[in-house]
Amino acid sequence: MTRTSILTLTLLISAPLTVVADDAPTKTTDVTLKALTLKVPETWKKSAKQSSMRLATFDIPAATKGGEKGELAIYSFPGGGGSVEANISRWIGQFDSKGRESKVTVGKAGDHEYHLVELTGTYNQPVGPPIRRQTKPVPDSRMLGVILTLDSGVYYLKMTGPDETVKAQADALRKSFGGDAATEKESE
Repeated sequence: MTRTSILTLTLLISAPLTVVADDAPTKTTDVTLKALTLKVPETWKKSAKQSSMRLATFDIPAATKGGEKGELAIYSFPGGGGSVEANISRWIGQFDSKGRESKVTVGKAGDHEYHLVELTGTYNQPVGPPIRRQTKPVPDSRMLGVILTLDSGVYYLKMTGPDETVKAQADALRKSFGGDAATEKESE
């Protein structure tokens, strides 16, 4: 072994080892929207992209370097915004039927029920003002749509974006409102 090799090996052995656990707690910030308080990961940045229909919009970081970010839009409508079934059907209809996969589960966040719709496939992403009803097809997309029923009203959380980006944030989305995938049951 050369002198350089011994010095390199000594430095490697004596260097402090830093381990970052994949399950390390994510730092969150409380965000209150009407009567709903979410624990939002600090990596989700409030977006300037707003509309009068949205309570808030967050940019969701890409799952991979150079990848595309996702978006979380949060809504609540006076009078509820339609039935749970109607909203689930509308969200499913926002994906092209060819190659679309969907799963609907029901869970509890504290004393409150929520429905979670998970969709993958080609998302017909809205473009322009909603009144125009224009869309563009975006393949390899995922949506996590949550209908959370509180005593004060119904809240809709809709996360959309590239499949891997949204999939990587699924647990964080559930944790933001107190949901837990382990307690969810398939909807009938």
